[in-house]
Amino acid sequence: MPLFLIKRLSFLSHLRPISRPGESRNTAFRWLYAPTPAALGFAVRTTAACLMAMVIAMWMELDDPQWAGMTVWIVAQGSRGESLSKSKWRLVGTAIGVIMSITLISAFPQASWLFFPALGIWLGLCCMLATLVHNFRSYALVLAGYTTAIIALGAVPNPDNVFMVAMSRATYIVLGITCEALLAGIFAHNLAEMARRNIRQKLRSALISVSEALSGLLEGNQAALVRSRALFGPLLTINDQIEFSEVEMGPHAHEGDHARAALAAVSVLLSRGLGMAVRLQSLDQAQPVFQKTAILTRTFFESVPTRLDRDEDVETLRHDLALLRAECRQRIVDALTEEIAIGDRSGQDPRIPPLLDQRILHNALDELLGELEIAISEFEASHQVIRGDHFRFRLQSHRDLREAAYNGIRAGIAVIVAGLIWEVTAWPTGLGFITFVALICGLFATRENPVLATSNFLKGALWAAFVSFFLVFLVIPRLSEYETLVAALSLPMIAGGLAARNSATALHAAAYTLLLPNFVHTWNQGRWEEIQWFNSTGAVVMGVAFAVAIFKLVLPFDAAAERWRMRRTMLQDLRALAAARPIPLAQDWTGRNIDRFARVIRHAGPTPSPTIEGYLQGTLAAMTIGLNIIRLRNVLARNQIPAQARLALQATMNRMSRFTGQYDRASGVARRATAILRQIEAREENISTRIELTRAIAYLIVVSHELDANAVFLDASKPFKV
Repeated sequence: MPLFLIKRLSFLSHLRPISRPGESRNTAFRWLYAPTPAALGFAVRTTAACLMAMVIAMWMELDDPQWAGMTVWIVAQGSRGESLSKSKWRLVGTAIGVIMSITLISAFPQASWLFFPALGIWLGLCCMLATLVHNFRSYALVLAGYTTAIIALGAVPNPDNVFMVAMSRATYIVLGITCEALLAGIFAHNLAEMARRNIRQKLRSALISVSEALSGLLEGNQAALVRSRALFGPLLTINDQIEFSEVEMGPHAHEGDHARAALAAVSVLLSRGLGMAVRLQSLDQAQPVFQKTAILTRTFFESVPTRLDRDEDVETLRHDLALLRAECRQRIVDALTEEIAIGDRSGQDPRIPPLLDQRILHNALDELLGELEIAISEFEASHQVIRGDHFRFRLQSHRDLREAAYNGIRAGIAVIVAGLIWEVTAWPTGLGFITFVALICGLFATRENPVLATSNFLKGALWAAFVSFFLVFLVIPRLSEYETLVAALSLPMIAGGLAARNSATALHAAAYTLLLPNFVHTWNQGRWEEIQWFNSTGAVVMGVAFAVAIFKLVLPFDAAAERWRMRRTMLQDLRALAAARPIPLAQDWTGRNIDRFARVIRHAGPTPSPTIEGYLQGTLAAMTIGLNIIRLRNVLARNQIPAQARLALQATMNRMSRFTGQYDRASGVARRATAILRQIEAREENISTRIELTRAIAYLIVVSHELDANAVFLDASKPFKV
């Protein structure tokens, strides 16, 4: 399909409102002077939790109370489910980090050049494994790595004291998590009910968007084709958010699994819609009968948004959907009856091909509506408790082993080189420098573009240092009570919390809120003096800057190289679909390709290039081809077609499973198989066999068309560039 079809609209989620002249300066800081109620509530709540954790730590006479406040900002998230999930996995990562820190210090108490390589290897291993998982499971792994560094480096001056250092750090973390959970829990009302409502609303939004896109596709609207492609990225985001809603629901059944299954069905539904567009484009003659069915279907799709709010309306919707599928099947029977009445067993009568096309289109529409029926069924099950339900569902994601290895190597080298700098210079605050190198490498190693992320983080660190300068030198020396300390720190922290809820300043705010308690460094026995503040703050800022340099210099992120690896992996997977045993599941193939599609969108930036647009088109084409290969293999597995037809389909599968660097031969084999099946279908007397052959022909049409239309993208022998 032409590349211009996916310009701009494929990136709707990244577009910003157009600013009017003179308006940009006034709105740049709107998040600060006119925040949304949700952002203000988050900032005030998290600031209160942070200050409460720090005050309790000081009251307990702990040596570094700022770590408790830092933990609060780390685990605080926009939704309660995200915070609870991150807190749980932070505890897991902390426990692993405590064990490993004690192990490393015990193994190398006086051997620094065994200790630092071991620490680097451990952090690298954690970052590598974290790249291969998602959400806060990834966070738990990187946390295990840099928590080991924080505790072990804190015990380097006195290795015998490593257990107490570990217990101290663990205490800060538990205290910070507890305070954040307590404050957030106070303001969280009817959490489980709200979570179920959120899941329903997100699925409803997905179903409505897809229904509107499919309605446009049936009308032949090319803009609808663009909009349908743009939906894949948000679907992946909703899939991640469902996990957090499950946490908010507490003890629950399998509502989340049904919600993920509904999203998978919606994704396959979109792919079938793209396949339907291909079939409509491949027609040689008009199909007035199908046009009437298409009008009925479009009317049905247009009624979907108003019929998903109440369970009673959903049941009526399912009933009408069943009637519409029955209409499609009746049209198939009518076409078959007319073909039989013609009585031309050679298939040469000019009336035969249009009737076959009519059956192909109605069969494809019936299968599309069947996928919608699955999506609606899972949508219903996602907000109901079903007794005895043992349903499980997970979407697979794309994994890049080389990217994981790069992340691990980069983090390991960073720690080892930082350790070498400390050994050579005998820097008094060098341990703090190494600690934050490990922390930043762990936090951002799994980012797709860590250079951009750490650069923004460095800017936030500089802002934290700037604000802490005034607090440390002008304000805090005058304070002697907890209440005045809380009053002095409240406004700077609330500002950081507001910045954290603004997408343009979120990364800056992450550094600011994390490091401000560290730079202020309040404790009961004293206050920072000038030299202490400059040494400690300078070491931390230099640690962040060093991490930025490592990300730029050591195996730097290359978007083009990553896209090429992703494309080659996708094509290898596509070949494997034709021969893998058992037959791969459609949802697994769909899940991996949605993830790939979302990655390409993240590479695009605000002004996507023609190459990025080509990658988007190619990724969706590969997903459509793969789904139709799976369907063809299922036709073969059912063994309901004649031997000659099986041989033609198997020849197509054999060609698809061979790597030649090009797919022109595969498309030729698929077209020949289509012609053979058309002839066999015209001579077949068994109705059920003819229907099965019709399905196979429909799948082959899509495969051959997409192979031809995306021949350059599917050539794995060289990088793809438009």
